[in-house]
Amino acid sequence: MRLRPDLVLSIAVLVVALAPLTGAAQPETPSIVPGETPTRPEVRKALDEVEKDPNLSAVRTINSLRWKQQEPSADEPWWAPLARWTRGLFGWLAQSGRLLVWVVGALAVVLLTVFVVRLVKGRGLPRVPKTFVAPSHVRDLDIRPESLPDDVGAAALTLWERGDQRAALALLYRGTLSRLVHVHSVPIRASSTEGECLALARPRLSESSARYAASLVAVWTAAVYGAEVPAGGTVQALCGEFGAALDPKAAT
Repeated sequence: MRLRPDLVLSIAVLVVALAPLTGAAQPETPSIVPGETPTRPEVRKALDEVEKDPNLSAVRTINSLRWKQQEPSADEPWWAPLARWTRGLFGWLAQSGRLLVWVVGALAVVLLTVFVVRLVKGRGLPRVPKTFVAPSHVRDLDIRPESLPDDVGAAALTLWERGDQRAALALLYRGTLSRLVHVHSVPIRASSTEGECLALARPRLSESSARYAASLVAVWTAAVYGAEVPAGGTVQALCGEFGAALDPKAAT
């Protein structure tokens, strides 16, 4: 730390002026009379004395401690830098391990999400089948089991023999629809036509039952829409085969 020159000069003059009063040892210079202005040699001598004082010196030396930098040894092996670099790499990986785990996990979630989205777009979501509710009527025909006689074939034959041909055929057709819905679980709707009923029934019936249903529908449609009266033997055969073809024991 360096003191300002003007401050040093002022201190020197003050020391010279106060020397007679303090009784301090004086150098071999003429005595200074109080009140007189010091001469230049006296000032110079005072400055020299001030500079010798460690507390008033213009330059002060301050010692401090510092860490000594370790210099690489001249005989260090060639692989030492590589070893230090490797230790630094593994240290960084150890500190960054948790971050890497989170990054890999997030990437896996993103890839899984993309895969699921593409799969859904390609195949679509699985459809949950709706619960089928059996209709009570199909095109104004009552197909409820309680609305039909226990032996549909025998009741239809009785109506046919009485001459009530339309009622006999209607009973056979109603009975067929009722058995298809309630016994064979065919999903017939209230608005289903004769052709739609047959198409829905074929996958759920045996070959003989499907053939009987097709014959009965053909006779029914010819009579209703074509005003054709079927032969008596055909109707009697349909009445006799009804139970064997469509009753619960014939269900597949």
